[in-house]
Amino acid sequence: MNIKELHTQVKPVSAVPLFKSEQGNATALQILQGERLKEHLTKVPALLICMDGKALFENEKGIKETLMPGDYVNIEPMVKHWIAGLTDSQLILIK
Repeated sequence: MNIKELHTQVKPVSAVPLFKSEQGNATALQILQGERLKEHLTKVPALLICMDGKALFENEKGIKETLMPGDYVNIEPMVKHWIAGLTDSQLILIK
């Protein structure tokens, strides 16, 4: 399987469960160019990995990280953050 095949509908932002266990889960995210995953919080630490494309991660602490394939960012709990698609992007979120 290919991560791009998980997103069967064309949506500005798409999230599809990839893996779930008692210890945590992984979600496949697709953010299209010019679109944005709106501001939100996570209650637990998370890891965001860019698989394809180019995305911009930002948080309320002023951190800005441009993510290219293979890049990742640790997401702090209870810190507002958002992600923009600079190009059509495929990402994996692990919690």
